Amino acid sequence: MNNQHCLNIEYKTELFFEISADLFFIAGYDGYFKKVNPAVLHLLGYSEEEVLAKPINDFVYKEDLEKTVLSRERVKSGNPLLNFENRYITKNGEIVWLSWTSMPHIDNELVYAIAKNITERKKQEEERNTLLTNIKKINKDLKKLTYTASHDLRSPVNNLLSVFELLDVSKIEDEETKEFIEMLKITSVGLQKTLNNYVDNISHHDQLNISVEPLSLELVFNTIIQSIQSQIKDSKVKFVTDFSTFDTITFNRVYLESIFINLITNAIKYAQVNLSPVITIKTQMSNGIAQLVFADNGRGLDIDKVKNKIFGLNQKFHNNIDSHGIGLYLVYNHVIDMGGQIEVESEINKGTTFTISLRK
Repeated sequence: MNNQHCLNIEYKTELFFEISADLFFIAGYDGYFKKVNPAVLHLLGYSEEEVLAKPINDFVYKEDLEKTVLSRERVKSGNPLLNFENRYITKNGEIVWLSWTSMPHIDNELVYAIAKNITERKKQEEERNTLLTNIKKINKDLKKLTYTASHDLRSPVNNLLSVFELLDVSKIEDEETKEFIEMLKITSVGLQKTLNNYVDNISHHDQLNISVEPLSLELVFNTIIQSIQSQIKDSKVKFVTDFSTFDTITFNRVYLESIFINLITNAIKYAQVNLSPVITIKTQMSNGIAQLVFADNGRGLDIDKVKNKIFGLNQKFHNNIDSHGIGLYLVYNHVIDMGGQIEVESEINKGTTFTISLRK
């Protein structure tokens, strides 16, 4: 009964043609449309008589005409056309992007086609491509600037080291002066090494994979401490370190040294007035994840106000003259580039804790 009822149903295919939101076309091999649905008329802004009277090529955007003619010839030869994209010009001169699926009917010399309006998608792609182009240019400029600065700074640093080699400290009687000279020499050697590493790292940064190696956290810490002896002495900072949970991680050396020096110098820079800074650096395991923790007793931050921009470029949260808003930006990107995560806990006048979860 039900099957017989279904056989007797008259399917109104013409209604489907009329109400579809997609663009339906029937075109002849002679280069003219034979029938279009209302969606076509609405998009192009022409009457049905105007659409059927104009050659199809008149609707096609000039730059897409050649490839459109070639694709039409392939269809007329009996080959279906799938996902073909071109541009049409509406009556008011607007450019619209269409994506076509066309099937030939050779016996009747007709082409049956469905098109989708993909103009918005194309606009989004164009905006995205423009943004990517701008980002690539900015990255290229930043890379060039960093490379140039690092490269150009090496010469005066090398000259400074040459002076230390020529300096005869045996003629200096004051022990404190000798100590300062040795401190300057160690700092200069560290700066030279850092600059060389930066130049080498930038030169190879275009490679798909960032170079990594097993690194001792304690050795990296000691290297950084040697390079900032004057700051340590001036600030009277106390360090509490504990790398007993794990000491070795696989990481990029330049990135890890940058993380250490930025978090340590920030903690010294933003210490509380009349309170000697204490910086705790330790390793721990949390739910099977290896973590590196930096904690200080400094001025701290109102984390609710700054949590969404704390790692942004040029973000400053204190009024120090030497604040540049770059350190935490670098730390964040180094951690993310190595597949890790970083979280911050802070409270005003109670200090800040950075927890770096390392990639497994």
